Amino acid sequence: MSPAPNHADNNNDAKKVKLDTKNPGAPSRVIHIRNIPNEVTEAEIVHLGIPFGKVTNVLVLKGKNQAFLEMSDEVSATTMVNYFTNCTAQLRGRAVYVQFSNHKELKTDQTHSNAQNPSAQAALQAAQALVNQTDTQGGPNTVLRVIVEHMIYPVTLDVLYQIFSRVGKVLKIVTFTKNNTFQALIQYPDVVTAQAAKMTLDGQNIYNACCTLRIEYSKLSNLNVKYNNDKSRDYTNPNLPTGDPALDSALAIGVSSLSAPNLNLPNRTGENATPTGMPFTGMPLAGVTPTAAALGAAGIRLPGQPSPNCVLLVSNLNEEMVTPDALFTLFGVYGDVQRVKILFNKKDNALVQMSEPHQTQLAISHLDKMKTWGKQIRVTLSKHQTVQLPKEGQPDAGLTKDYSNSPLHRFKKPGSKNYQNIYPPSATLHLSNIPPTVDEEQIKDAFAHAGASVKAFKFFPKDRKMALIQLGSVEEAIAALIKMHNFQLSDSSHLRVSFSKSTI
Repeated sequence: MSPAPNHADNNNDAKKVKLDTKNPGAPSRVIHIRNIPNEVTEAEIVHLGIPFGKVTNVLVLKGKNQAFLEMSDEVSATTMVNYFTNCTAQLRGRAVYVQFSNHKELKTDQTHSNAQNPSAQAALQAAQALVNQTDTQGGPNTVLRVIVEHMIYPVTLDVLYQIFSRVGKVLKIVTFTKNNTFQALIQYPDVVTAQAAKMTLDGQNIYNACCTLRIEYSKLSNLNVKYNNDKSRDYTNPNLPTGDPALDSALAIGVSSLSAPNLNLPNRTGENATPTGMPFTGMPLAGVTPTAAALGAAGIRLPGQPSPNCVLLVSNLNEEMVTPDALFTLFGVYGDVQRVKILFNKKDNALVQMSEPHQTQLAISHLDKMKTWGKQIRVTLSKHQTVQLPKEGQPDAGLTKDYSNSPLHRFKKPGSKNYQNIYPPSATLHLSNIPPTVDEEQIKDAFAHAGASVKAFKFFPKDRKMALIQLGSVEEAIAALIKMHNFQLSDSSHLRVSFSKSTI
């Protein structure tokens, strides 16, 4: 496929266009996009055009860092060029330049045929499916409804503002909780920006493998915001009250000023927030630079602070019971453990290295001060950045172990369902991977043999591969999980054990 008229040399054509950057030329339904990153896909180019109308063709010239996008009509193309004249288009964090092409259509030839380009075909089909889906859901709107799924870490209004402002100007935000789910309504000045935000951010994770954004159009066309506080904000009207009478009276007599539409307001959400490690790991979110208030609210480190640590110091352990494998299994409930080292001169202390900083925070919040093997263990961040393996020939007595290639990691798959089932230690354990040949009595006997007193047991009514087992105490359940996770139930089945939020 090549642009028509058929120039023999695309490079010469690109040079012509470069000279024409100030005058984007006569309207055409073909759009020329320059300065694209090398690794950009057809789908990403198509996504730039989707909010403006139907995309009918795409051509990416990777070696020349440019692409052509064909829209169904000149009106859609003109809307897109006008929009990106006023705000910079971005692909993978790089500014790209959008203008009309000299070509009136993209013609297919032998060398650039989309029939031989499955990724271009797939991108165009996906674009068509999205357009059809929008038609059936009801027309686009300036107000988006945002649902945050798997919210392991706090998400604040300021964090949402930083993310959604990257696409365009945010006018208003209202946050609320419905059906135990954190949700927000976000208003943009026009439908085009709202569509672009929906296309760009829907399905992205704010933090690695969690806090997933699900975005749809709201039935509301305008948000009525009464207060500027940590739950709602009208960025077009900075003088709204906060809803806190004491604070509002202080503001009225000039103790403080609301001259800035954001960030000058008190941020009450961050007082007990837990540091969460690396923010905005999904591709479109990676370039977000949240303000200090937004970062503080989410407990995220600021630039210049030391990088988050992946190593935990676990102290006050029972020396008689602790082994690297036991710590690997227990801490593996909250993240993928890479290495464990029990200290040679102080065997009630150990270092546990997780694969990601936010996993260390999960382990601290769930396991610190938990009674394990008769002692209340302490879990804190270590000053060490990594756990050193012993040098070859150095005596270690099996106190250090590397688990980086373990098949038992629970969170290796991005977006693993295990992220949705992280709970604090509890007396009830969730069992899975139970083979059909194993019955209730065999499972109860196995747990009793491991030293646990079984109080209740229940198979899942719709899925007999899973069950709940209730033990005498949380401490017993911790010990049972350590012993029974990966326990061999049959020739081909190993039991999977995690803490449950349910009781029997």
